[in-house]
Amino acid sequence: MSEIKNLAPKAIWHNFYLLTQVPRPSGHLEKIQKFLLDWAKERNIEAFQDKAGNIIMRKPATPGMEDRKIVTMQGHMDMVPQKAKDSKHDFLNDPIETWIDGEWVKTKGTTLGADDGMAVAAIMAVMEDDTIPHGPIEGFITADEETTMYGVDHMDTDTLTGEILLNLDDETEGEMIIGSAGGVNQTARMEYQEVDVDPEDAAVSVNIHGLLGGHSGLEINLGRANANKLMARLVQDAIANYAARLATWYGGNMRNAIPNEAEVVLTLPKENVEAFKEECVAEWRDTFKAEYGFVEEKLDVEVFDHELPSKLVPEEIQDNLVDAIYGCHNGVFRFIPETPHIVETSSNLAIIEIGGGKVFFKILIRSSRDSMKECLAETLGSIFSMADLKVELDGDYPAWQPNMKSEIVELMRKIYKELFGNDNNVEVIHAGLECGIIGSKYPKMDMVSFGPTLRSPHTANERCHIPSVDKYWVFLKEILAQTPKK
Repeated sequence: MSEIKNLAPKAIWHNFYLLTQVPRPSGHLEKIQKFLLDWAKERNIEAFQDKAGNIIMRKPATPGMEDRKIVTMQGHMDMVPQKAKDSKHDFLNDPIETWIDGEWVKTKGTTLGADDGMAVAAIMAVMEDDTIPHGPIEGFITADEETTMYGVDHMDTDTLTGEILLNLDDETEGEMIIGSAGGVNQTARMEYQEVDVDPEDAAVSVNIHGLLGGHSGLEINLGRANANKLMARLVQDAIANYAARLATWYGGNMRNAIPNEAEVVLTLPKENVEAFKEECVAEWRDTFKAEYGFVEEKLDVEVFDHELPSKLVPEEIQDNLVDAIYGCHNGVFRFIPETPHIVETSSNLAIIEIGGGKVFFKILIRSSRDSMKECLAETLGSIFSMADLKVELDGDYPAWQPNMKSEIVELMRKIYKELFGNDNNVEVIHAGLECGIIGSKYPKMDMVSFGPTLRSPHTANERCHIPSVDKYWVFLKEILAQTPKK
């Protein structure tokens, strides 16, 4: 449905609507890159794509403001491709279907892409509007932020010209972010020789679903269940008490999303099937609902008869893998001692793939303190090594350390108070923003992050608060109008 393009401020919502029509999941950005370059060319806006796949747009100062500091407006073009279990959406080809529910823009069972389409739409709006006073400006629209931060990690150090960076990737209107966590990807893998199944056994599939999932940084401390961790408890019970054997395990699909679903295929003696269904599955369903029902209202555990697989995980390897999953830390590891309401270090057991002779565990570790990031990586690596898994780290990115004397932050605090009559909150968050990497390449750049209000990013419940977008737009335009002089 296209009514979102008529929402106010139309300058942003029309462009956001255009973005919903272009597939742009992480790792598949050719269509959105072409769209942005064609869009800029049609409007005679200077634009180019760098070697890392980022799109840069530039616009000269309005007359009389040539002496202002250059402002770089930054956001990322890719979106997390999560969808509801019953959705048939194809993220590589289908547009995002949106609808308006009161004060919120929502979708038909998929991620919305307001993370970070709202930033890209705002950059487009500024670039095409000649009525906004501003100094020299550039738009920096980055590639694959949601997976590896590839765009900023592989950009050249002479790509940007800005002295001020406005990162437009925050998700709560009324706050400004001045620091964020760093992170690293951890992968544990192995190969094994499959063994034959007992042809006298039966097979079942067990599915844990209906979980909220969510952002593995911003929402890691909200008490949400991890489908892989729940499944480990059930599978261990099935092996110990019902003579079950593991054939396959698939849970989660994005490192930075809390896994909201997991499915295993088990074999077990035929005489144990009914007891497994009526005792094991039923008891764990009740246990999980008792533990998480207040948060996970739609949590469910289902079991179905399944075609007997031909191969299984060897018993010793199976037991080691289940022990490693059970023992793997997931969630908050430590809060910041000086500010104990903010998460310092966490991990997300995001993806498990077991089957066909291969094993992959994929985890995202976050921390605002490098030593604790290393500590947690070593902690998890020790567990996986004991299960004979090969452990690798990649995609390491630094934390963004706060600048308590930031000129742009102080100016923005003043502007916000003048515009809206109240103070905005200055925060450090437990999420990975590109500012850490950008700051390492441009150490003199003054940086701040803000944006409209989004909720449940990285899930099929992602939504954008309509009134907050108007305040976001008014605020951004006034910041550009009052940019400090060089």
